[in-house]
Amino acid sequence: MFVVTGATGKFGRLAVDALLRRGVPADQLAVAVRDETRAGDLAARGVTVRIADYDRPETLAPAFADADKLLFVSANGPDDLRLVQHAAVVDAGARAGVGLVAYTSIVGADTNPLSLARVHRDTEARLAAAGVPTVLLRNGWYTENYTATLADAVERGTLVGAAGRGAIAAATRADLAEAAAIVLTSPENQAGRTYELTGDAAWTLADLAAEATAVSGKTVSYTDLPAAQYAEILTGAGLPGFLVELLVDADTRIAEGALATVTPDLARLLGRPATSLHDAVVAAL
Repeated sequence: MFVVTGATGKFGRLAVDALLRRGVPADQLAVAVRDETRAGDLAARGVTVRIADYDRPETLAPAFADADKLLFVSANGPDDLRLVQHAAVVDAGARAGVGLVAYTSIVGADTNPLSLARVHRDTEARLAAAGVPTVLLRNGWYTENYTATLADAVERGTLVGAAGRGAIAAATRADLAEAAAIVLTSPENQAGRTYELTGDAAWTLADLAAEATAVSGKTVSYTDLPAAQYAEILTGAGLPGFLVELLVDADTRIAEGALATVTPDLARLLGRPATSLHDAVVAAL
């Protein structure tokens, strides 16, 4: 039995799709979700839907009870809350006797200077301390963190950020979710392995603006802003405070080279090149 947490989120849904494409029978796949009404389409495909709320620890172990392999998708929200939620998931997985946990961490978690890496380091340590067989899927920065709003940037003629000339070895959610499915369905023992998953090339936000120009036919420039001004713009756009802090911190660290390292792990797992910046921009626009 395969169990996927957070399966109604963007990453989780892609992972479920990838598992089904890879031949996992629907009756051997369960999704652990907070709101079952959002998983009606998955139930219609024959996937088992289970209630599992990171904020209600008593729901977790029953949802994981027969899991041979569990895809533990990291939570969203303020770091202090996520630390508590992740601890609950790890404890439940250990109590349920899960055969293998595949945890979606962050690239270079042990040394990554991004503020959100603290949660991932803590979760990795908790999994190790609990003795749960674990494979670490250390995902790079999502390309969609920038391309999701690219159409608006094209409309304005400018892309804004605070990453300076820092390069980002980003990868698409779909590629990372497919990699997760490949690891989970592998006949090889994955316990104890760590995958550092990035795109095949690093690019700057100026590169992204240039690609948007080429694809759209409309001139798009990149405007680099001081961190405080970038935070004001994100706040004005209605983003919650924790997310503003996360994104501004990420851009600041990117400017320092925190996410520039390219690794071959993703392409090797996929058996093909990772999705290029050009293709991601085409899809976004």
